[in-house]
Amino acid sequence: MNLAFSYIIPAVQWFFFLYFVVVNLGYMMLNAVALSAIYKYMQRRAMEGMEKQFSRLRPPVSILIPAYNEAATISSSVRSMLQINYSEYEVVVINDGSRDDTLAALKRDFGLVMVPEAVRRRLESKPVRGAYVSRLHPKLRVIDKENGGKSDSLNAGINASRFPLFCCVDADSILEHDSLTKVVQPFLEDPHTIAAGGSVRAVNGCTVSGGHLLKSALPKNPVALFQIIEYFRGYLIGRLGWSELNSLMIISGAFGLFKKEAVIEAGGYDTGTVGEDMELVVRLHRLMREKRKKYSISFIPDPVCWTEVPEDLVTLRGQRIRWQRGLAESMYLNRSLLFSRHGGMVGWFTMPFLIAFELFGSVIEVAGFFFTIIGFLLGVVSLKAFLAFIFLAIGLGIMLSVNSLLIEELSFKVYKKPSNALTLFLFAVAENFGYRQYNSWWRVVGLWRFAAGKRGGWGEMKRRGLER
Repeated sequence: MNLAFSYIIPAVQWFFFLYFVVVNLGYMMLNAVALSAIYKYMQRRAMEGMEKQFSRLRPPVSILIPAYNEAATISSSVRSMLQINYSEYEVVVINDGSRDDTLAALKRDFGLVMVPEAVRRRLESKPVRGAYVSRLHPKLRVIDKENGGKSDSLNAGINASRFPLFCCVDADSILEHDSLTKVVQPFLEDPHTIAAGGSVRAVNGCTVSGGHLLKSALPKNPVALFQIIEYFRGYLIGRLGWSELNSLMIISGAFGLFKKEAVIEAGGYDTGTVGEDMELVVRLHRLMREKRKKYSISFIPDPVCWTEVPEDLVTLRGQRIRWQRGLAESMYLNRSLLFSRHGGMVGWFTMPFLIAFELFGSVIEVAGFFFTIIGFLLGVVSLKAFLAFIFLAIGLGIMLSVNSLLIEELSFKVYKKPSNALTLFLFAVAENFGYRQYNSWWRVVGLWRFAAGKRGGWGEMKRRGLER
């Protein structure tokens, strides 16, 4: 017993202290890199006329929308894609054997007619039951296939696509009218670009009509408000920082642009993982480095895509468990990149960082809170040590969240009302008291399910619909 009090408990305390110091230092470093990157980006964006200069050089793009039971949102989403301001593109909806009225809604709202279509099958996918074109919108096609999941749908969409770049967009999302113009820019500036992503924001609370975002506004639902803070932190700090170091490991499934030949060469989307978007990007890194090819994967911080986020804890829980399993699967399937001879920044820094702080960080965070709080209540952890832990675990978390909010306010400021900034600040503080710990627990569950070998599916999300 004396041994425990003298050595083990202090050693455990120091382990948790050092862990939170290192993880916060890591995120502060990303903060600094992201701040520098966004400053340079805002300067470049101020050069008006640059878009017109490149307008005739833009490559045509196929927009792929996988849809499974999306009757509530699919028509609004497709309408938003059809109003994009871009020189040449097509919209391909892949109906993944929906059991609701997704296909019926598309037929009704866009005047679909079935046509015979020969498709070059370059990636494996479930059988296609039929192909449709729209009598009202020549850019729109619909592929109706047997259910196989999101990855399988995207592979079928890549087979059916006609253009060298494809953009995958979730069916519960709408795009800004200049989304493609912005996200294609890295491909024009660097011919070695193989993928690019853009910032995704929560559409909850916004006014949407006819597939157009008319007005951005904050939702009243607290669960959605917490996620807005998370999206600021994840996109503006995380992805922008990693992109600046050319080691971006995830492009959101809600909106990402890819070079089709590079993805086909990599084998397309993996149908055995629930984190297909991240797994594909990590695999592209691995294969490009193994083949010693020069490549670039970029991220633009402009808000280009608006997506519906969960408004209830049950749906959010399922989403976060799925995300964590996806992270674990991506790291495991591409583990040969870790500390490999050609791993570079990705293999020697980014992957270890994600494994230590994103994959297993949730376990250490939950264990740290449990150990410190229970230890304090039992009298084996001193008040001084308890307060130091709370400062490291919560105080620095608040600082990072508020900092991401500050960057958003200084750069894009998508929520215009002055009272919005105050609301977001209060939620940036409040998320560290309960919400973040809940999230960490769900991530532990996701990691456990991966370790236990439990399979997961695409899953369904409660929809309110985009039009409001």
